[in-house]
Amino acid sequence: MSVSEQPPAALGGPAAEIAAGYAFEGAALDLGALLWDGACHPDAPIRIPLPVLNRHGLVAGATGTGKTKTLQLIAEQLSANGVPVFLADIKGDVSGVSAPGEDGEKVRERAAQVGQEWRATGFPCEFYGLGGTGPGIPVRATVTGFGPVLLSKVLQLNQTQEQSLGLIFHYADSKGLELVDLKDLRAVVAFLVSDTGKAELKGIGGLSTVTAGVILRSITAFEQQGAGDFFGEPEFDTSEFLRTAADGRGIVSVLELPSVQDKPQLFSTFLMWMLADLFNDLPEVGDLEKPKLVFFFDEAHLLFSGASKAFLGSITQTVRLIRSKGIGVFFVTQTPKDVPSDVLAQLGNRVQHALRAFTPDDAKALKATVRTFPNSPYDLEEVLTGLGTGEAVITVLSEKGAPTPVAATRLRAPESLMGPIDAAALDAAVKGSPLYGRYAEAVDRESAYERLTAEQQAAEAAALEAAAAKEAEKAQKQGGGRAPKPEPSLTEQVVGSGVFTSLARSIGTQLGREISRSIFGTARRRR
Repeated sequence: MSVSEQPPAALGGPAAEIAAGYAFEGAALDLGALLWDGACHPDAPIRIPLPVLNRHGLVAGATGTGKTKTLQLIAEQLSANGVPVFLADIKGDVSGVSAPGEDGEKVRERAAQVGQEWRATGFPCEFYGLGGTGPGIPVRATVTGFGPVLLSKVLQLNQTQEQSLGLIFHYADSKGLELVDLKDLRAVVAFLVSDTGKAELKGIGGLSTVTAGVILRSITAFEQQGAGDFFGEPEFDTSEFLRTAADGRGIVSVLELPSVQDKPQLFSTFLMWMLADLFNDLPEVGDLEKPKLVFFFDEAHLLFSGASKAFLGSITQTVRLIRSKGIGVFFVTQTPKDVPSDVLAQLGNRVQHALRAFTPDDAKALKATVRTFPNSPYDLEEVLTGLGTGEAVITVLSEKGAPTPVAATRLRAPESLMGPIDAAALDAAVKGSPLYGRYAEAVDRESAYERLTAEQQAAEAAALEAAAAKEAEKAQKQGGGRAPKPEPSLTEQVVGSGVFTSLARSIGTQLGREISRSIFGTARRRR
């Protein structure tokens, strides 16, 4: 239903009722203008109230229909209203939000059609990258902070293996063995199936060598994909996403993901870790005049693909509860059917771009999408297959929390650059950030791997000392003489050292005290 160029007629009937449904009194974001009966009506703006952005939302549509530009449009206006934004940049074309847009005939034409006073504007941005992959400020998580549930998802473990991984985390927590990176986790798994360590879990179920082998192979394959760099320290503090600029505008945090787009499970699960970490740390605030942060979860279908019931339940619970902490989450995907119904039910704001109906599966998805909308005077099957680029069907929550009428909408043009900034400008922005010095360099301190390695070496040395002592005693008996007093063994030297004493004290204070964990098993950050 791409609009013809006929002049807009006076609104009446259903069109007037739709327009009245978007006449909000308080602060609101301007999305575009109403499309009705083949015309665009700039005097009927389609808007979304600022206070309901924490009621979550969905931006959906086929490839090439304008979803990314819609994210950019919403992000700009949130920033202008002092609301921080998080965007995942899968294709590498969102960085332009930091630079003023380029004026041109098409931009002026679109602005005139929707009644927009367009001004080229750049917005304050920070650029991030997973584990230092790509040009952004590195975002890392410790294995302990990531937790067993999310790690099981990214390692593609089954339910039994996930339970075993949870047991491994429990043991590491209780013994004060910090799991900072993947070599720490590998060391603990290997220890628990060794002759020395396999008795450690016997009383609480144990760990089979077969399951341990699967976990170790999964970790190795994960590392071979280059994922090892994503785990480590300094662990990123997700509260950095809540900052505003000196002029009061919200900072747009752009996670640059083009270099890891071939690892979809990884980045979708990392996005979920970020949400879970925010959920852990933020206090309950209820409904606010504007949200603390709006988080756009791109390629959302990757998170739900192959997920267990328990994992989906955790996502649903997080989405339901994080609203009261002032966080709004928008899932971005191709069709609503990509999102489980329990999650979809939590998404009060909908922007649906065009869908295609080239195949029987497409037609089925189209019908399913139409059923997710309220009753409407539009023929939504016809409308959704006829929308042009930059047009969408919209319904949001009103200021009173009720759904607004379904409105076909021609969207506004973003005021920032609709494309990526050049590599030099991106690199300068990253290195000029006050956060760069805090997170740029990885730190590898003593953790589970180093501790277990030291204990293993001490045990081996003790075995050698014992064997040597036995041989000396045997030789002394055979010689009939009195052996001189032996020097302290290497084990005795290690045990008597200050380093060992400090280590023992550290483990002792942790013994029996498990790290408090959240819905996803992620550890609470100790700041």
